[in-house]
Amino acid sequence: MNKSTIIQPLNPCDYFTLAMDEEIRKEGMPGSLCGFAIELKQCPDIAALKERVAEFSQRFPLILASLQQHKNRFYWCQRESEPQIFFQHKCPEAENEAQFQQSVIETLINEQQSREQLAPLTFHLLYGETKTVFFLRWIHPICDAVGIGLIFQYLCTDNKEQRQLFDTPKSEPLINLQLKKYSLWQKIKLFAKAHRYISSVDKLRSIIQAQPLPPQRLKLSVYKLTEEQTQTVAVLARQATGLTGTSLYYIGCLMRALEKMNPNQTGDAYCVPYAFNLRKQKAMSPLLGNQVGALFAQAPRDLLDNREALFSHLKQQNAEVIRQQLDYAFLPVMWAASWLSLEKHGENLRNSYTHHTERSSCLFSNVSLSDLSSQKLFGCEITGFFHLCQLSSPPGLALLTCHYQQQLTLSYNFIEPLFDKAWIEQLHGFMLQELLAE
Repeated sequence: MNKSTIIQPLNPCDYFTLAMDEEIRKEGMPGSLCGFAIELKQCPDIAALKERVAEFSQRFPLILASLQQHKNRFYWCQRESEPQIFFQHKCPEAENEAQFQQSVIETLINEQQSREQLAPLTFHLLYGETKTVFFLRWIHPICDAVGIGLIFQYLCTDNKEQRQLFDTPKSEPLINLQLKKYSLWQKIKLFAKAHRYISSVDKLRSIIQAQPLPPQRLKLSVYKLTEEQTQTVAVLARQATGLTGTSLYYIGCLMRALEKMNPNQTGDAYCVPYAFNLRKQKAMSPLLGNQVGALFAQAPRDLLDNREALFSHLKQQNAEVIRQQLDYAFLPVMWAASWLSLEKHGENLRNSYTHHTERSSCLFSNVSLSDLSSQKLFGCEITGFFHLCQLSSPPGLALLTCHYQQQLTLSYNFIEPLFDKAWIEQLHGFMLQELLAE
């Protein structure tokens, strides 16, 4: 690697996501690829969209970079030639448009490329006579889901002066800035607090649904609730977990649905990581804003029969996390872990210290896109969103939820042959019962 080609080193949180990329690649899967799709009422002006994407790449050239390793560190580096980042996929007349678009998206998310070859972010327009999807695929170290929402917002902003407000962070990574606020002794105490928290989570063996089979391919099943169902879910979530606990409501419902799928599965508790984000509110940084880490929602199996007791437990657990500032307690851990090899970092992330088995029962992400509710893409109305991500196996299963314009979308990401569509269909039936308290 030529040092003169370095554009940007990775920050500690980027190593967190890159370690998971390594874990996924070790299993023969494509790494930490993620995707976000917006559904449009009609096909936008393709030439204008292509030009806006080219403008975005000029303003944020990092999306044209190559991720390269030098010794134990990784850097975004300039390429000798720019990669293609905008693609068109037109549905053949004889094919079903919905099936064609899902097939293309699943092909894109399962595409195998080395880190050095992979373009950090690519844009794909999938269109036919009646259905259009604009799909963004990215490798997780380049940004997070909040950043992808900002990229969509940039592309939907017709006013050039307003597009100039989007920028890359001018200061150090947030993790480093936050750590500077603490003395060495305070950092040591935070590190110890985080270690105690992880050790407490690891006391109970996580319940894993996945069968011990070699992973082959990520698949996707998307379900959109009606406005009436979504409103009912919102009311029940407020009753069960309060105004700020919507994610906890989804997670608790998922735990109960999984238990219904296989009540005889071995293990002591369901353990579901969920993300916290340190970025400032309204920060307009689509890239290098990857300031996330994982906390855990964990519930012992004997709580699952009682909905009220389960949600009370999850709320209390979350309140304790906030009271003890465990999100900040993870900062020195993430900084220290960024100096480990990717293999060691990934092993520490996934494996229980006590049982040396997979720590997570499944993965979860919740995204709200209220900032895009009134936006259009070159005059085309946005009708919906869904997202997906590659994941390790086990757990081999993720639920990604998205709330947009009074409708809740559930995106089940699963690895074949660990799971299949029939299994997911049954799980969704139980999930819907739990969300609607039926």
